[in-house]
Amino acid sequence: MTRFIHDQFAKDYLEELLAPFGEVKAPRRVSAEVREIDVWFAPTTNTDILGLLGQLAATPSIFEPFRNAVSPTDISGCLSKILTLTGELQREAHRQKERIAEETLPHLWILSPTASESIVNGFGARIDPESWGEGIYFLPSYLRSAIVVIHQLPKTEATLWLRVLGKGRVQEEAIDELQQLPVNHPLRSNVFNLLTNFQANLQTTESLDNEERSLIMKLSPLYIQWEQEALKRGEKQGIQQGVQQGVQQGVQQGMRLMVESMLEVKFGEIDEELAQIVESLSQLPAKEVTQLIMQCNREQLLARFRE
Repeated sequence: MTRFIHDQFAKDYLEELLAPFGEVKAPRRVSAEVREIDVWFAPTTNTDILGLLGQLAATPSIFEPFRNAVSPTDISGCLSKILTLTGELQREAHRQKERIAEETLPHLWILSPTASESIVNGFGARIDPESWGEGIYFLPSYLRSAIVVIHQLPKTEATLWLRVLGKGRVQEEAIDELQQLPVNHPLRSNVFNLLTNFQANLQTTESLDNEERSLIMKLSPLYIQWEQEALKRGEKQGIQQGVQQGVQQGVQQGMRLMVESMLEVKFGEIDEELAQIVESLSQLPAKEVTQLIMQCNREQLLARFRE
């Protein structure tokens, strides 16, 4: 169940980021065994704002994101999709009595948190450090495909939008970087919205591993930060005092719900003793709350607020 949630988030995330810059289909069907491409994209405008992701999407592209490390079977399945789609495009051009330009054929980008050396070598993939840098392994040129190993990408602003699709520490660091983006960044609000929905969907499942529990706690403060920024924008626009108070109350209520959610994720349930410290925790900044709940055990947390 959680794999589906992660996969759906990755597709929604890529579609949201790419939609302003061209045509996106997620998924796109191809014939043969009725396979579905996760995300198909054709640019219509400059994609530079997306950094390395924008470079990948500068020409027609297929994106196949994986939550866990890709296997040889996964890669073979992706190659089958691009070969089938390329064949369809070439047959369509032939029917129209047109010659399809090589640069209009799509490129396949397989997004994986990690990839073993044996898999990379087994598919004859090689990096191009001068043109692309570390972490991108290109298969033989006629396959028009590459494996993007997210955890090997350098930690730079240009790779941020891809590192959000990583796992564990890499993904959490990328989320921290997102929070530091300027409030007026054109992509920030939409990505915050996607991440808060992602967090809510994760919380609906019972079979969470420790990594997913940590991710939920990392994502929990985003909604509060988003609401607080909305309040500040409203103040600048001179909204009425009553509306301001309503928004502020909503932020406070959201903070309380966030605290309760994080305690449930960490401890399984909120017993009577934990319930007594919810209000005190709700008064703290979101970042401090997250650090406290992640770092303290139950007794340490209770002792802190008994003082």
